[in-house]
Amino acid sequence: MNLPSFLWLWRIAAWSMGLSLFTYFLLAISGTWMLYFRSMERPRPDILRPLHLILGSILVLLILLLLGIGIVGTLGEYGKLGQSLHLIFGITVVVLVLISAVSGSKINRYSWLRFVHIGTNLLLLLGLISVTWTGWTVVQKYLP
Repeated sequence: MNLPSFLWLWRIAAWSMGLSLFTYFLLAISGTWMLYFRSMERPRPDILRPLHLILGSILVLLILLLLGIGIVGTLGEYGKLGQSLHLIFGITVVVLVLISAVSGSKINRYSWLRFVHIGTNLLLLLGLISVTWTGWTVVQKYLP
């Protein structure tokens, strides 16, 4: 098959992954602040929760964008999925981000979900490290 170069797609993926990591870092900071104010039994700043929710929504969108790019790029280049461990790590990150988003959105109703949310986000850190590492090795195959 004579397909166009997917280099532009990998550039979008690289920027999206960088923004995802940066967003995760900001979420970790704002989440830690919320946990601090909660543990000190002090009122948190009014902007903190909305900021955390907005950042979380951005992370979900970026991860779903990366999923789409990965599927389109891999199918376009190879005609099938499953070329490396990157697929497994990528799907794991997508699932963890969605679990985190759902559990985070229900914390006010079910306080026990706070532990699920925090635990999921700690696992997500490992997932993001793994998907970044394997993604870097995958993208190296496409570079001239």
